[in-house]
Amino acid sequence: MAFDYPKAWQIPAARWIGAAITWLVKDASLGPVAFSDLTRAIAALVDQPYQLALGLLANGVQQQTGGVMVQHVPPVSWVAVIGMVAVLGHWAGGLRLALLMAACFGFIAVFGQWHSAMVTLASILVAVPLGVAGGLVFGILAWRHPWFERALRPLLDLMQTMPVFAYLVPILILFGFGPTAAVIATLIYATPPMTRITTLALSRVPDEAHDLARMVGCTPRQTLWRVLIPSAREPLMVGVNQVIMLSLNMVIIASMIGAGGLGFDVLNALRRLDFGAGLEAGLAIVALAIALDRFSQAVAHRGTAPAVPGGVIRRHPYLAAALAMIAAGFVFGLLIPAVQTYPDAARLSTSPFWASAVQWINVTFFDTLEAVKTFFLVWLLVPVKRFMLGLPWLAVVLLLGVAGWRLGGWRLALLTAGLSFLIAATGQWEKAMITVYLCGISTLIAMAIGVPVGIAVAMRDRLWAVTRAVIDTAQTLPSFVYLMPIVMLFRVGDFTAMIAVVAYAIAPAIRYTVLGLQSVDPRLIEAGRAMGCTPWQILTRIRLRLALPEILLGLNQTIMFALSMLVITALVGTRDLGQDVYIALTKANPGNGLVAGLAIAFIAIIADRLLSAAARNARARLGLGGQA
Repeated sequence: MAFDYPKAWQIPAARWIGAAITWLVKDASLGPVAFSDLTRAIAALVDQPYQLALGLLANGVQQQTGGVMVQHVPPVSWVAVIGMVAVLGHWAGGLRLALLMAACFGFIAVFGQWHSAMVTLASILVAVPLGVAGGLVFGILAWRHPWFERALRPLLDLMQTMPVFAYLVPILILFGFGPTAAVIATLIYATPPMTRITTLALSRVPDEAHDLARMVGCTPRQTLWRVLIPSAREPLMVGVNQVIMLSLNMVIIASMIGAGGLGFDVLNALRRLDFGAGLEAGLAIVALAIALDRFSQAVAHRGTAPAVPGGVIRRHPYLAAALAMIAAGFVFGLLIPAVQTYPDAARLSTSPFWASAVQWINVTFFDTLEAVKTFFLVWLLVPVKRFMLGLPWLAVVLLLGVAGWRLGGWRLALLTAGLSFLIAATGQWEKAMITVYLCGISTLIAMAIGVPVGIAVAMRDRLWAVTRAVIDTAQTLPSFVYLMPIVMLFRVGDFTAMIAVVAYAIAPAIRYTVLGLQSVDPRLIEAGRAMGCTPWQILTRIRLRLALPEILLGLNQTIMFALSMLVITALVGTRDLGQDVYIALTKANPGNGLVAGLAIAFIAIIADRLLSAAARNARARLGLGGQA
């Protein structure tokens, strides 16, 4: 019994969840309105702005005549869109940002990704404002009412740690198949950071701002919207930036339930193992991410411009310029087709090159690749997997409880032991151990590579600038893109999953190591040199010791990235919780999907709480304060 949780004692959570969702769809009601009618009404409400944005950017005004879709008014031309984003960039950050944004959208056009990118951008333009507004409202409520914040915190933890695959099935059942359901799934995934940042930003507004509002006689509403929100503008824009980035991270998964756009192109390329096509679509997503990221950052640091007297054009020159570009693009697009639609003859493609490169590597280094794969499987993966599967569940639960008690007291002990017990009690223990084994090995390898790289570049500004550019691109590149070349080189299995996870999760290991080393007080370094310490002693006894809390937080984030990628690697044949989530999605089984997703979320929460407590303790021991 200590090794295998008795089946007779298992909690039938999957059956309960499935029954609850069936009841919601068929029988639940809010007064005279059926719950299913309410969800369909919400879907229709979200669909209206989406169709408007889609028409403007991608489809134009269309009408079905005789079974054929006829376009009456074309969408905004590609030339006008690039001109508009350049104007927006100049308004927010000057000439350099204008050129960068124009270059990003020009890259999308040149590589033939324009229509798909505009479909994706239409969903972003709807999801981001809704996510920001929802996060702002919930963040304000959590800031005003501590009881609401305590109740909301575990829900936000689940929303951020549960795999998106797990709640796609309930969303499909409640909201139907299509881009609207994809927007709603994106909102669930992208709203929590805005909520957390809003609460944190408002709580950190200086007391002087509150005193000023009281002195001038502001009402509570005026204090909030005219004093506190403007005072917290910069951190709030960081939250907006996070919503944008997470919405872009969702585009491929959202394509599984009808979103279309660049996400569908990447997913279709993965199914065909067409690495070149998938990489080009993925880089188009990266280009969108870079443009929107830099734009939101520039808006956060932009001051309020003084009012300019005069007419509408003088008061709003950038708006006037954007409207003029749309009008000019429409007129010239009717006269010159290449202005309206980027000409096919001028498109570039690197797909044949990448296909040939992967094929050459496969043919030339096949024996070497197989030897490396076999070595890792025989000497590392298989032994660790057998060890993890042989662990008694009861001993692991007790061990996690003891670790929680040592690091954070009885509350953390109850949390870690309770969540691990629920994994066993719902029949997910064996799959959870496979997930932990793959996540653990991948995390250790990522840290073993990332920490030395971070140490090497932390004190070299130019090298760090290049490294940061590389890992920024790696973090915005869709996780599905990592799978294609690895599957083509190593085929499916645990080793393929491990390589993909390491490639995806190494960025935070590098970033947090650099952050920790650069945060060390220079006076302590000078004191070490004055005492005759060698460079090695300064690194090991001063820099790394003082950077330990940040490195632990980097380990935390590496685990989170690894867990999120493991769900994606279910597509290459892993036998862990991620596969259960994916199978539940293909079979439309919300109970099994949510239970497996909750098990992954519980693993993430346990790791997060233990490592956060360890980081706090490390900071306290080093005299750096108790907050991690």
